[in-house]
Amino acid sequence: MTRIAGLAGNRGRNLLNVADRRPGGADLAVVLSYDPEAPILEAAAERGIPTEVVPLEDGIDRREHERSVNEALAAYEFDLICLDGYMRILSDTFLETQPTTLNVHPSLLPAFPGDDAWGDALEADVSVTGCTVHVVTDATDEDGEVIEAEIDAGPIVTQEPVAIYEGDDEETLKDRVLHEGEFRAYPRAVKWFAEGAVDVDLEADEVSVETDVLSAPDAEGLPTRRLASSDRVDTLRYGENPHQDAAVYADYTCGEASVVHADQLNEGAKSLSYNNYNDADGALNLIKEFEEPAAAVIKHTNPAGCATAESLSEAYGKALSTDPMSAFGGIVALNRECDADTAEQVIDSFKEVVVAPGYTEDALEVLCEKENLRVLDVGELGDRTDRFTEKPLVGGRLVQERDLQSIAVEDLEVVTEREPTEDELESMVFAWQTLKHVKSNGILLAQGTETVGVGMGQVSRVDAVRLAAMKADEHAEGKTAEGAVMASDAFFPFPDGIEEAAEAGIEAVVQPGGSVNDDDVIAAADEHGMAMAFTGQRSFRHD
Repeated sequence: MTRIAGLAGNRGRNLLNVADRRPGGADLAVVLSYDPEAPILEAAAERGIPTEVVPLEDGIDRREHERSVNEALAAYEFDLICLDGYMRILSDTFLETQPTTLNVHPSLLPAFPGDDAWGDALEADVSVTGCTVHVVTDATDEDGEVIEAEIDAGPIVTQEPVAIYEGDDEETLKDRVLHEGEFRAYPRAVKWFAEGAVDVDLEADEVSVETDVLSAPDAEGLPTRRLASSDRVDTLRYGENPHQDAAVYADYTCGEASVVHADQLNEGAKSLSYNNYNDADGALNLIKEFEEPAAAVIKHTNPAGCATAESLSEAYGKALSTDPMSAFGGIVALNRECDADTAEQVIDSFKEVVVAPGYTEDALEVLCEKENLRVLDVGELGDRTDRFTEKPLVGGRLVQERDLQSIAVEDLEVVTEREPTEDELESMVFAWQTLKHVKSNGILLAQGTETVGVGMGQVSRVDAVRLAAMKADEHAEGKTAEGAVMASDAFFPFPDGIEEAAEAGIEAVVQPGGSVNDDDVIAAADEHGMAMAFTGQRSFRHD
Protein backbone atom coordinates (compact mmCIF):
# COMPACT_ATOMS: atom_id res chain seq x y z
CA MET A 1 0.00 0.00 0.00
CA THR A 2 1.35 3.43 -0.94
CA ARG A 3 1.63 5.93 1.87
CA ILE A 4 1.71 9.66 1.18
CA ALA A 5 3.16 12.60 3.07
CA GLY A 6 1.13 15.67 2.17
CA LEU A 7 2.54 19.19 2.43
CA ALA A 8 0.03 22.02 2.29
CA GLY A 9 -0.08 25.72 3.04
CA ASN A 10 -3.81 26.40 3.31
CA ARG A 11 -6.97 24.35 2.74
CA GLY A 12 -5.29 21.45 0.95
CA ARG A 13 -8.37 20.48 -1.00
CA ASN A 14 -6.42 18.28 -3.39
CA LEU A 15 -4.88 16.34 -0.54
CA LEU A 16 -8.26 15.90 1.10
CA ASN A 17 -9.71 14.71 -2.23
CA VAL A 18 -6.91 12.13 -2.48
CA ALA A 19 -7.46 11.09 1.13
CA ASP A 20 -11.18 10.60 0.56
CA ARG A 21 -10.84 8.75 -2.75
CA ARG A 22 -7.78 6.64 -1.91
CA PRO A 23 -6.71 6.23 -5.56
CA GLY A 24 -4.94 2.93 -6.04
CA GLY A 25 -5.48 2.25 -2.32
CA ALA A 26 -3.10 5.08 -1.34
CA ASP A 27 -3.43 6.60 2.13
CA LEU A 28 -2.13 9.80 3.69
CA ALA A 29 0.40 8.97 6.41
CA VAL A 30 0.80 12.58 7.56
CA VAL A 31 -0.09 16.14 6.61
CA LEU A 32 2.44 18.88 7.30
CA SER A 33 2.06 22.64 7.05
CA TYR A 34 4.19 25.67 7.82
CA ASP A 35 1.04 27.56 8.95
CA PRO A 36 -0.38 26.44 12.31
CA GLU A 37 -3.73 28.01 11.30
CA ALA A 38 -3.98 26.16 7.97
CA PRO A 39 -7.54 24.72 7.68
CA ILE A 40 -6.21 21.43 6.31
CA LEU A 41 -4.76 20.55 9.71
CA GLU A 42 -8.19 20.37 11.31
CA ALA A 43 -9.70 18.63 8.28
CA ALA A 44 -6.92 16.01 8.31
CA ALA A 45 -7.30 15.44 12.05
CA GLU A 46 -11.04 14.86 11.56
CA ARG A 47 -10.10 12.07 9.13
CA GLY A 48 -7.67 10.55 11.62
CA ILE A 49 -4.61 11.66 9.65
CA PRO A 50 -1.63 12.73 11.80
CA THR A 51 -0.49 16.34 11.35
CA GLU A 52 2.73 18.25 11.81
CA VAL A 53 3.54 21.96 11.82
CA VAL A 54 6.97 23.37 11.01
CA PRO A 55 6.48 27.14 11.25
CA LEU A 56 8.41 29.57 9.13
CA GLU A 57 10.54 31.58 11.50
CA ASP A 58 11.63 35.08 10.52
CA GLY A 59 14.97 35.11 8.77
CA ILE A 60 15.31 31.31 8.72
CA ASP A 61 17.49 29.89 5.95
CA ARG A 62 15.68 27.82 3.29
CA ARG A 63 17.81 24.75 3.85
CA GLU A 64 17.57 25.06 7.62
CA HIS A 65 13.78 25.10 7.37
CA GLU A 66 13.83 22.08 5.09
CA ARG A 67 16.01 20.17 7.55
CA SER A 68 13.34 20.85 10.17
CA VAL A 69 10.69 19.51 7.81
CA ASN A 70 12.77 16.41 7.23
CA GLU A 71 13.06 15.88 10.97
CA ALA A 72 9.30 16.25 11.44
CA LEU A 73 8.62 13.68 8.73
CA ALA A 74 11.24 11.23 10.00
CA ALA A 75 8.76 9.62 12.39
CA TYR A 76 6.47 8.55 9.51
CA GLU A 77 6.70 5.91 6.81
CA PHE A 78 5.71 7.02 3.31
CA ASP A 79 6.54 6.33 -0.32
CA LEU A 80 5.44 9.52 -2.04
CA ILE A 81 5.16 13.21 -1.22
CA CYS A 82 2.32 15.33 -2.59
CA LEU A 83 2.38 19.12 -2.39
CA ASP A 84 -0.83 21.15 -2.38
CA GLY A 85 -0.53 24.90 -2.13
CA TYR A 86 2.77 24.48 -0.30
CA MET A 87 4.13 27.83 -1.37
CA ARG A 88 7.77 27.01 -0.79
CA ILE A 89 10.44 26.45 -3.42
CA LEU A 90 12.14 23.22 -2.36
CA SER A 91 15.86 22.64 -2.66
CA ASP A 92 18.04 19.55 -2.81
CA THR A 93 18.16 19.52 1.03
CA PHE A 94 14.59 18.24 0.95
CA LEU A 95 14.31 16.63 -2.46
CA GLU A 96 17.40 14.43 -2.20
CA THR A 97 16.36 13.19 1.25
CA GLN A 98 12.75 12.36 0.43
CA PRO A 99 11.06 10.05 -2.09
CA THR A 100 9.53 11.39 -5.31
CA THR A 101 7.73 14.67 -4.69
CA LEU A 102 4.72 15.68 -6.79
CA ASN A 103 3.02 19.03 -7.20
CA VAL A 104 -0.03 20.18 -9.13
CA HIS A 105 0.18 23.46 -11.02
CA PRO A 106 -2.98 25.23 -12.31
CA SER A 107 -1.99 25.50 -15.98
CA LEU A 108 -0.85 23.32 -18.84
CA LEU A 109 2.88 23.68 -18.27
CA PRO A 110 5.13 25.02 -19.69
CA ALA A 111 2.45 27.67 -20.28
CA PHE A 112 1.81 30.06 -17.39
CA PRO A 113 4.21 28.95 -14.66
CA GLY A 114 4.40 31.05 -11.50
CA ASP A 115 1.99 32.22 -8.82
CA ASP A 116 -0.86 33.61 -10.95
CA ALA A 117 -1.49 30.97 -13.60
CA TRP A 118 -5.23 31.74 -13.73
CA GLY A 119 -4.76 35.47 -14.24
CA ASP A 120 -1.99 34.89 -16.76
CA ALA A 121 -4.22 32.57 -18.79
CA LEU A 122 -7.05 35.12 -18.78
CA GLU A 123 -4.70 37.92 -19.76
CA ALA A 124 -3.35 35.84 -22.64
CA ASP A 125 -6.94 35.37 -23.88
CA VAL A 126 -6.51 31.62 -24.45
CA SER A 127 -9.59 29.40 -24.70
CA VAL A 128 -8.13 26.40 -22.88
CA THR A 129 -5.97 26.10 -19.78
CA GLY A 130 -5.85 23.28 -17.25
CA CYS A 131 -3.53 21.74 -14.71
CA THR A 132 -0.28 19.77 -14.62
CA VAL A 133 0.94 17.18 -12.14
CA HIS A 134 4.72 17.16 -12.27
CA VAL A 135 7.72 15.89 -10.36
CA VAL A 136 9.25 18.62 -8.21
CA THR A 137 12.90 19.31 -9.00
CA ASP A 138 15.47 21.62 -7.43
CA ALA A 139 14.90 25.23 -8.52
CA THR A 140 17.66 26.77 -6.39
CA ASP A 141 21.37 27.48 -6.84
CA GLU A 142 24.22 26.51 -4.53
CA ASP A 143 23.39 29.38 -2.19
CA GLY A 144 19.72 28.44 -1.97
CA GLU A 145 18.61 31.30 -4.14
CA VAL A 146 15.66 30.67 -6.48
CA ILE A 147 16.31 30.18 -10.18
CA GLU A 148 13.11 31.52 -11.75
CA ALA A 149 13.49 29.53 -14.97
CA GLU A 150 13.62 26.26 -12.98
CA ILE A 151 10.35 26.77 -11.09
CA ASP A 152 7.65 24.24 -12.12
CA ALA A 153 10.10 22.76 -14.59
CA GLY A 154 10.16 19.13 -13.43
CA PRO A 155 9.08 16.28 -15.73
CA ILE A 156 5.33 16.06 -16.32
CA VAL A 157 3.34 13.09 -15.04
CA THR A 158 -0.11 14.03 -16.40
CA GLN A 159 -2.21 17.00 -17.48
CA GLU A 160 -5.91 17.84 -17.70
CA PRO A 161 -7.38 20.54 -19.97
CA VAL A 162 -10.05 22.98 -18.75
CA ALA A 163 -12.05 25.36 -20.95
CA ILE A 164 -12.05 29.13 -20.44
CA TYR A 165 -15.38 30.78 -21.18
CA GLU A 166 -16.35 34.32 -22.10
CA GLY A 167 -17.01 36.18 -18.87
CA ASP A 168 -14.69 34.06 -16.74
CA ASP A 169 -12.79 35.88 -14.03
CA GLU A 170 -9.92 34.64 -11.92
CA GLU A 171 -12.17 33.19 -9.22
CA THR A 172 -14.48 31.26 -11.55
CA LEU A 173 -11.54 29.92 -13.53
CA LYS A 174 -9.63 28.98 -10.38
CA ASP A 175 -12.63 27.05 -9.08
CA ARG A 176 -13.16 25.19 -12.37
CA VAL A 177 -9.49 24.29 -12.76
CA LEU A 178 -9.60 22.80 -9.26
CA HIS A 179 -12.80 20.80 -9.66
CA GLU A 180 -12.57 19.85 -13.37
CA GLY A 181 -8.80 19.57 -13.64
CA GLU A 182 -6.88 19.04 -10.43
CA PHE A 183 -9.49 16.75 -8.84
CA ARG A 184 -9.08 14.46 -11.86
CA ALA A 185 -5.36 14.71 -12.55
CA TYR A 186 -3.90 14.45 -9.04
CA PRO A 187 -5.75 11.23 -8.05
CA ARG A 188 -4.84 9.77 -11.45
CA ALA A 189 -1.14 10.45 -10.87
CA VAL A 190 -1.29 9.05 -7.33
CA LYS A 191 -3.03 5.92 -8.60
CA TRP A 192 -0.30 5.35 -11.18
CA PHE A 193 2.39 5.63 -8.50
CA ALA A 194 0.42 3.37 -6.16
CA GLU A 195 0.20 0.75 -8.91
CA GLY A 196 3.92 0.93 -9.56
CA ALA A 197 3.30 2.03 -13.14
CA VAL A 198 5.51 5.15 -13.12
CA ASP A 199 9.19 5.38 -13.98
CA VAL A 200 10.86 8.70 -13.13
CA ASP A 201 14.17 9.45 -14.86
CA LEU A 202 15.38 12.78 -13.50
CA GLU A 203 18.61 12.70 -15.50
CA ALA A 204 16.63 12.44 -18.74
CA ASP A 205 13.92 14.74 -17.33
CA GLU A 206 11.30 12.14 -18.26
CA VAL A 207 8.38 10.31 -16.72
CA SER A 208 6.93 7.22 -18.35
CA VAL A 209 3.68 5.56 -17.29
CA GLU A 210 3.27 1.90 -18.17
CA THR A 211 -0.53 1.93 -18.05
CA ASP A 212 -1.10 5.29 -19.78
CA VAL A 213 -1.49 3.70 -23.20
CA LEU A 214 -3.75 4.17 -26.18
CA SER A 215 -5.54 0.85 -25.73
CA ALA A 216 -6.46 -1.27 -22.76
CA PRO A 217 -4.62 -4.62 -22.78
CA ASP A 218 -7.75 -6.56 -23.70
CA ALA A 219 -9.80 -3.93 -25.55
CA GLU A 220 -8.29 -2.11 -28.50
CA GLY A 221 -9.28 1.54 -28.69
CA LEU A 222 -10.25 1.95 -25.01
CA PRO A 223 -7.50 4.24 -23.68
CA THR A 224 -6.47 4.77 -20.07
CA ARG A 225 -7.72 8.35 -20.23
CA ARG A 226 -10.56 9.82 -22.23
CA LEU A 227 -10.45 13.50 -23.19
CA ALA A 228 -13.66 14.49 -24.93
CA SER A 229 -14.85 17.89 -26.07
CA SER A 230 -18.24 18.86 -27.45
CA ASP A 231 -19.92 22.14 -28.23
CA ARG A 232 -23.36 23.22 -27.08
CA VAL A 233 -25.66 23.49 -30.07
CA ASP A 234 -28.68 24.73 -28.19
CA THR A 235 -30.40 24.82 -24.84
CA LEU A 236 -33.60 22.79 -24.80
CA ARG A 237 -36.99 23.72 -23.39
CA TYR A 238 -36.41 21.12 -20.68
CA GLY A 239 -35.03 17.63 -20.19
CA GLU A 240 -36.92 14.36 -19.87
CA ASN A 241 -39.32 16.21 -17.56
CA PRO A 242 -40.24 19.91 -17.29
CA HIS A 243 -38.36 20.38 -14.01
CA GLN A 244 -35.02 19.35 -15.61
CA ASP A 245 -32.78 21.77 -17.52
CA ALA A 246 -31.13 20.35 -20.64
CA ALA A 247 -28.98 21.16 -23.65
CA VAL A 248 -27.76 19.36 -26.75
CA TYR A 249 -24.04 19.22 -27.58
CA ALA A 250 -22.39 18.39 -30.88
CA ASP A 251 -19.35 16.28 -31.64
CA TYR A 252 -18.00 17.71 -34.87
CA THR A 253 -15.78 14.69 -35.45
CA CYS A 254 -18.81 12.43 -36.04
CA GLY A 255 -18.65 11.08 -39.57
CA GLU A 256 -22.06 9.45 -39.94
CA ALA A 257 -25.63 10.65 -40.28
CA SER A 258 -26.80 12.11 -36.99
CA VAL A 259 -29.91 13.82 -35.67
CA VAL A 260 -27.69 16.30 -33.82
CA HIS A 261 -26.28 17.53 -37.13
CA ALA A 262 -29.52 17.22 -39.11
CA ASP A 263 -31.19 20.16 -40.81
CA GLN A 264 -34.72 20.92 -39.61
CA LEU A 265 -36.50 21.74 -42.86
CA ASN A 266 -39.84 23.09 -41.69
CA GLU A 267 -39.09 26.58 -40.47
CA GLY A 268 -41.38 27.85 -37.76
CA ALA A 269 -42.01 24.46 -36.16
CA LYS A 270 -40.94 24.16 -32.55
CA SER A 271 -37.45 22.87 -31.93
CA LEU A 272 -36.70 19.32 -30.84
CA SER A 273 -37.03 18.40 -27.18
CA TYR A 274 -34.67 16.23 -25.14
CA ASN A 275 -36.95 13.23 -25.64
CA ASN A 276 -37.31 13.99 -29.36
CA TYR A 277 -33.53 13.88 -29.80
CA ASN A 278 -33.26 10.65 -27.82
CA ASP A 279 -36.06 8.90 -29.72
CA ALA A 280 -34.98 10.22 -33.11
CA ASP A 281 -31.46 8.94 -32.51
CA GLY A 282 -32.83 5.50 -31.65
CA ALA A 283 -35.04 5.46 -34.75
CA LEU A 284 -32.21 6.52 -37.04
CA ASN A 285 -29.88 3.87 -35.62
CA LEU A 286 -32.52 1.20 -36.25
CA ILE A 287 -33.12 1.92 -39.92
CA LYS A 288 -29.36 2.07 -40.54
CA GLU A 289 -29.43 -1.72 -40.06
CA PHE A 290 -31.06 -2.36 -43.44
CA GLU A 291 -30.02 -2.10 -47.09
CA GLU A 292 -33.60 -2.53 -48.37
CA PRO A 293 -36.16 0.29 -48.10
CA ALA A 294 -36.92 0.41 -44.36
CA ALA A 295 -39.15 2.34 -42.02
CA ALA A 296 -39.45 2.39 -38.25
CA VAL A 297 -41.74 4.03 -35.75
CA ILE A 298 -40.16 4.62 -32.32
CA LYS A 299 -41.85 5.45 -29.03
CA HIS A 300 -39.79 6.09 -25.90
CA THR A 301 -36.68 4.70 -27.69
CA ASN A 302 -38.41 1.36 -28.40
CA PRO A 303 -39.65 0.24 -31.81
CA ALA A 304 -43.43 0.33 -32.05
CA GLY A 305 -42.94 -1.19 -35.49
CA CYS A 306 -40.33 -1.77 -38.19
CA ALA A 307 -40.39 -3.23 -41.66
CA THR A 308 -38.52 -3.51 -44.93
CA ALA A 309 -40.24 -3.80 -48.31
CA GLU A 310 -39.80 -3.14 -52.02
CA SER A 311 -40.93 0.47 -51.58
CA LEU A 312 -40.59 2.96 -48.75
CA SER A 313 -44.33 3.60 -48.52
CA GLU A 314 -45.02 -0.14 -48.24
CA ALA A 315 -42.37 -0.49 -45.54
CA TYR A 316 -43.85 2.41 -43.57
CA GLY A 317 -47.38 0.99 -43.83
CA LYS A 318 -46.21 -2.37 -42.47
CA ALA A 319 -44.21 -0.75 -39.68
CA LEU A 320 -47.13 1.45 -38.61
CA SER A 321 -49.64 -1.39 -38.63
CA THR A 322 -47.66 -3.29 -35.97
CA ASP A 323 -48.93 -0.97 -33.25
CA PRO A 324 -50.69 2.12 -34.62
CA MET A 325 -52.04 3.06 -31.19
CA SER A 326 -48.57 3.22 -29.63
CA ALA A 327 -47.21 4.99 -32.72
CA PHE A 328 -49.33 8.04 -31.84
CA GLY A 329 -46.89 10.82 -30.97
CA GLY A 330 -43.94 8.71 -32.08
CA ILE A 331 -40.86 9.24 -34.22
CA VAL A 332 -40.64 8.04 -37.82
CA ALA A 333 -37.32 7.10 -39.42
CA LEU A 334 -36.80 6.22 -43.08
CA ASN A 335 -33.65 4.99 -44.82
CA ARG A 336 -34.57 6.36 -48.26
CA GLU A 337 -35.54 9.76 -49.58
CA CYS A 338 -39.10 10.33 -48.41
CA ASP A 339 -41.62 10.44 -51.28
CA ALA A 340 -45.10 11.92 -51.33
CA ASP A 341 -46.89 8.57 -50.88
CA THR A 342 -44.94 7.88 -47.68
CA ALA A 343 -45.42 11.46 -46.48
CA GLU A 344 -49.19 11.18 -46.86
CA GLN A 345 -49.17 8.12 -44.60
CA VAL A 346 -46.94 9.80 -42.02
CA ILE A 347 -49.28 12.75 -41.55
CA ASP A 348 -52.35 10.54 -41.32
CA SER A 349 -51.83 10.36 -37.55
CA PHE A 350 -49.96 12.51 -35.05
CA LYS A 351 -46.18 12.14 -35.14
CA GLU A 352 -43.55 14.27 -33.42
CA VAL A 353 -40.59 13.93 -35.80
CA VAL A 354 -39.75 12.36 -39.13
CA VAL A 355 -36.11 11.60 -39.98
CA ALA A 356 -34.88 10.73 -43.47
CA PRO A 357 -31.87 11.13 -45.78
CA GLY A 358 -33.76 13.66 -47.93
CA TYR A 359 -37.26 14.51 -49.16
CA THR A 360 -38.83 15.09 -52.54
CA GLU A 361 -40.40 18.51 -53.03
CA ASP A 362 -43.87 16.96 -53.02
CA ALA A 363 -43.15 15.05 -49.80
CA LEU A 364 -41.84 18.16 -48.09
CA GLU A 365 -44.92 20.11 -49.08
CA VAL A 366 -47.14 17.40 -47.58
CA LEU A 367 -45.15 17.10 -44.34
CA CYS A 368 -44.96 20.83 -43.77
CA GLU A 369 -48.76 20.99 -43.69
CA LYS A 370 -48.48 19.60 -40.15
CA GLU A 371 -47.62 22.60 -38.03
CA ASN A 372 -45.42 20.96 -35.42
CA LEU A 373 -44.19 17.85 -37.17
CA ARG A 374 -40.42 18.34 -37.10
CA VAL A 375 -38.86 17.31 -40.44
CA LEU A 376 -35.18 16.35 -40.17
CA ASP A 377 -32.88 15.79 -43.11
CA VAL A 378 -29.81 13.84 -41.96
CA GLY A 379 -28.23 13.68 -45.40
CA GLU A 380 -26.71 10.56 -46.89
CA LEU A 381 -26.73 7.74 -44.38
CA GLY A 382 -23.34 6.37 -45.39
CA ASP A 383 -21.39 4.01 -43.17
CA ARG A 384 -21.69 3.73 -39.43
CA THR A 385 -18.38 5.22 -38.29
CA ASP A 386 -18.79 5.88 -34.57
CA ARG A 387 -17.27 2.85 -32.89
CA PHE A 388 -18.14 3.48 -29.25
CA THR A 389 -21.19 4.43 -27.24
CA GLU A 390 -21.21 5.76 -23.72
CA LYS A 391 -23.57 6.13 -20.81
CA PRO A 392 -22.97 8.71 -18.10
CA LEU A 393 -23.19 7.47 -14.53
CA VAL A 394 -23.17 9.47 -11.33
CA GLY A 395 -19.44 9.84 -10.77
CA GLY A 396 -18.28 8.41 -14.08
CA ARG A 397 -19.34 6.86 -17.36
CA LEU A 398 -19.51 3.52 -19.12
CA VAL A 399 -17.94 3.20 -22.56
CA GLN A 400 -18.41 0.21 -24.83
CA GLU A 401 -18.09 -0.83 -28.42
CA ARG A 402 -21.26 -0.13 -30.35
CA ASP A 403 -23.38 -3.21 -31.06
CA LEU A 404 -22.76 -3.53 -34.80
CA GLN A 405 -23.22 -7.29 -34.92
CA SER A 406 -25.02 -8.54 -37.98
CA ILE A 407 -26.12 -12.05 -38.86
CA ALA A 408 -26.94 -13.85 -42.08
CA VAL A 409 -28.86 -17.08 -42.66
CA GLU A 410 -25.62 -19.07 -42.83
CA ASP A 411 -24.68 -17.84 -39.32
CA LEU A 412 -27.68 -19.54 -37.75
CA GLU A 413 -27.30 -22.92 -36.04
CA VAL A 414 -30.49 -24.96 -36.33
CA VAL A 415 -30.88 -27.04 -33.16
CA THR A 416 -34.37 -28.57 -33.52
CA GLU A 417 -35.69 -31.56 -35.39
CA ARG A 418 -37.69 -29.32 -37.70
CA GLU A 419 -35.66 -27.15 -40.06
CA PRO A 420 -36.89 -23.56 -40.51
CA THR A 421 -38.40 -22.72 -43.88
CA GLU A 422 -36.66 -20.21 -46.13
CA ASP A 423 -39.26 -17.60 -45.17
CA GLU A 424 -38.69 -18.30 -41.48
CA LEU A 425 -34.93 -17.96 -41.89
CA GLU A 426 -35.44 -14.60 -43.59
CA SER A 427 -37.69 -13.51 -40.73
CA MET A 428 -35.14 -14.67 -38.17
CA VAL A 429 -32.45 -12.44 -39.67
CA PHE A 430 -34.80 -9.44 -39.89
CA ALA A 431 -36.09 -9.98 -36.36
CA TRP A 432 -32.60 -10.27 -34.91
CA GLN A 433 -31.36 -7.05 -36.53
CA THR A 434 -34.44 -5.20 -35.25
CA LEU A 435 -34.37 -6.75 -31.78
CA LYS A 436 -30.97 -5.16 -31.10
CA HIS A 437 -32.85 -1.88 -30.72
CA VAL A 438 -35.46 -3.16 -28.24
CA LYS A 439 -34.86 -2.64 -24.53
CA SER A 440 -34.13 -5.83 -22.59
CA ASN A 441 -35.64 -8.16 -21.70
CA GLY A 442 -36.85 -8.04 -25.28
CA ILE A 443 -38.96 -10.34 -27.45
CA LEU A 444 -39.87 -9.51 -31.03
CA LEU A 445 -42.34 -11.30 -33.32
CA ALA A 446 -41.98 -11.03 -37.08
CA GLN A 447 -43.54 -12.36 -40.24
CA GLY A 448 -41.61 -11.84 -43.42
CA THR A 449 -39.61 -8.67 -42.89
CA GLU A 450 -42.07 -6.82 -40.69
CA THR A 451 -42.75 -6.77 -37.00
CA VAL A 452 -46.04 -8.09 -35.70
CA GLY A 453 -45.51 -7.65 -31.95
CA VAL A 454 -42.85 -6.30 -29.60
CA GLY A 455 -42.44 -7.10 -25.91
CA MET A 456 -39.85 -4.76 -24.43
CA GLY A 457 -38.26 -3.83 -21.13
CA GLN A 458 -39.65 -6.68 -19.05
CA VAL A 459 -37.95 -8.12 -15.99
CA SER A 460 -39.27 -11.56 -16.96
CA ARG A 461 -38.60 -13.12 -20.35
CA VAL A 462 -41.88 -15.02 -20.14
CA ASP A 463 -43.71 -11.74 -19.58
CA ALA A 464 -41.93 -10.29 -22.61
CA VAL A 465 -43.27 -13.22 -24.69
CA ARG A 466 -46.78 -12.64 -23.36
CA LEU A 467 -46.55 -8.91 -24.07
CA ALA A 468 -45.33 -9.43 -27.64
CA ALA A 469 -48.10 -11.92 -28.35
CA MET A 470 -50.74 -9.65 -26.81
CA LYS A 471 -49.49 -6.72 -28.90
CA ALA A 472 -49.67 -8.82 -32.05
CA ASP A 473 -53.14 -10.20 -31.38
CA GLU A 474 -54.80 -7.11 -29.88
CA HIS A 475 -53.00 -4.01 -31.20
CA ALA A 476 -51.64 -4.90 -34.64
CA GLU A 477 -53.77 -4.28 -37.71
CA GLY A 478 -54.16 -7.36 -39.90
CA LYS A 479 -51.44 -9.24 -38.04
CA THR A 480 -51.31 -12.05 -35.50
CA ALA A 481 -48.81 -14.01 -33.47
CA GLU A 482 -50.09 -17.14 -35.20
CA GLY A 483 -47.32 -18.50 -37.43
CA ALA A 484 -44.82 -15.79 -36.44
CA VAL A 485 -41.10 -16.07 -35.84
CA MET A 486 -40.00 -15.11 -32.34
CA ALA A 487 -36.62 -13.52 -31.55
CA SER A 488 -35.24 -13.31 -28.00
CA ASP A 489 -32.34 -11.01 -27.12
CA ALA A 490 -30.88 -13.56 -24.65
CA PHE A 491 -31.23 -17.27 -24.05
CA PHE A 492 -34.30 -18.87 -22.51
CA PRO A 493 -33.26 -20.07 -19.05
CA PHE A 494 -36.25 -22.43 -18.87
CA PRO A 495 -38.74 -24.00 -21.29
CA ASP A 496 -41.61 -21.81 -20.00
CA GLY A 497 -40.93 -19.08 -22.57
CA ILE A 498 -41.20 -21.63 -25.36
CA GLU A 499 -44.40 -23.04 -23.87
CA GLU A 500 -45.89 -19.54 -23.81
CA ALA A 501 -44.81 -18.97 -27.42
CA ALA A 502 -46.36 -22.24 -28.58
CA GLU A 503 -49.63 -21.29 -26.91
CA ALA A 504 -49.59 -18.05 -28.90
CA GLY A 505 -49.12 -19.99 -32.16
CA ILE A 506 -45.47 -19.06 -32.79
CA GLU A 507 -43.81 -21.56 -35.12
CA ALA A 508 -40.10 -20.64 -35.13
CA VAL A 509 -37.61 -19.14 -32.66
CA VAL A 510 -34.24 -17.45 -32.96
CA GLN A 511 -32.23 -16.93 -29.80
CA PRO A 512 -28.59 -16.84 -28.65
CA GLY A 513 -28.51 -20.22 -26.90
CA GLY A 514 -25.97 -20.89 -24.17
CA SER A 515 -28.24 -21.73 -21.23
CA VAL A 516 -27.46 -24.70 -19.01
CA ASN A 517 -31.03 -25.71 -19.83
CA ASP A 518 -30.66 -25.50 -23.62
CA ASP A 519 -31.50 -29.21 -23.99
CA ASP A 520 -34.79 -28.76 -22.14
CA VAL A 521 -35.64 -25.66 -24.17
CA ILE A 522 -34.89 -27.47 -27.44
CA ALA A 523 -36.96 -30.45 -26.31
CA ALA A 524 -39.91 -28.13 -25.63
CA ALA A 525 -39.59 -26.67 -29.13
CA ASP A 526 -39.44 -30.17 -30.63
CA GLU A 527 -42.51 -31.20 -28.66
CA HIS A 528 -44.48 -28.37 -30.26
CA GLY A 529 -43.05 -28.86 -33.75
CA MET A 530 -41.27 -25.50 -33.63
CA ALA A 531 -38.06 -24.70 -35.47
CA MET A 532 -35.30 -23.08 -33.45
CA ALA A 533 -31.95 -21.56 -34.39
CA PHE A 534 -29.13 -20.21 -32.22
CA THR A 535 -27.16 -17.07 -33.07
CA GLY A 536 -24.38 -17.72 -30.56
CA GLN A 537 -24.47 -14.09 -29.43
CA ARG A 538 -26.92 -12.08 -27.38
CA SER A 539 -28.12 -8.51 -27.99
CA PHE A 540 -28.99 -6.93 -24.65
CA ARG A 541 -29.90 -3.24 -24.67
CA HIS A 542 -30.30 -1.77 -21.22
CA ASP A 543 -30.40 1.96 -21.91
